Amino acid sequence: MRGLFFFFVVALFTSCDYFKVQEKEDRVSNIVAIVNTEKLFKKDLKYVLPKNISTKDSTILIKSFVQNWAIKKLLLKAAVNNNSSESLKNINQLVQDYKESLLINNYKEELIKQQLDTVIAEEEIAQFYFANKENFKLNEVLVKSKYVYFNQSKSVEKEIISLFKSDAIEAAEALERQQLSFKMFQLNDSVWLELDQILLKLPFSKENLLKKSKFIQKQDSLGLYLVAIKEVLNRNDIAPLSYVMPTIKEMILHKRKIELIREIEKIIVKDATKKNNFKVY
Repeated sequence: MRGLFFFFVVALFTSCDYFKVQEKEDRVSNIVAIVNTEKLFKKDLKYVLPKNISTKDSTILIKSFVQNWAIKKLLLKAAVNNNSSESLKNINQLVQDYKESLLINNYKEELIKQQLDTVIAEEEIAQFYFANKENFKLNEVLVKSKYVYFNQSKSVEKEIISLFKSDAIEAAEALERQQLSFKMFQLNDSVWLELDQILLKLPFSKENLLKKSKFIQKQDSLGLYLVAIKEVLNRNDIAPLSYVMPTIKEMILHKRKIELIREIEKIIVKDATKKNNFKVY
């Protein structure tokens, strides 16, 4: 019985050694490259190769990845060895500062998502606009305009021109019903558009579009262009409220964010002081 027990103990320790050796061999077999004491394992290549890649391409990609990994490790080692302790200290401080900034900013963003009131009343937008009108001068020419481009046909040309020139609601509705036959169109002349954006689509010069007639037409080999300019605002004119409304909303929200962060900071300091977690000597 004692002999059997001795055999079992020997077998147990032998098997443990075997598993350690086997584990070591498995780790070695999984190593792809070594630079100094740094090791690159097969598992590190898991997300390098895209799906459905050929064997030839995968070999090239892996070789390139291993080469770049080695260069990075070698350069990093050389950089550490050739930087003074003071430089390394400064770099570590910069890394620490950057990490802290990321954590704090992430925390602030989460608080903003939870607490910021994003509902902005039209009255608040209008009040902000009229209080800051001089800050909303245009850097571009704006126009209220409509245009169409369609295949020229004697049977429809006169009708479309007549409808296009009319300011009647019925004429606008009739044009809307025919829009599928237009190659290009913009029929809503109640919104402000940048003139430069319109010029990218139409074969007219800026001077022609802005001439006093307010309506022009031009024919090419494929069809007929009709353009009507309803209103014009030039550079340095005060931008209309409707045009700058999205910008004003962003400005109001930004102001609210700043105020919210300041309030949160005050609450944090007040709470820490109350709990004796913050003292000034």
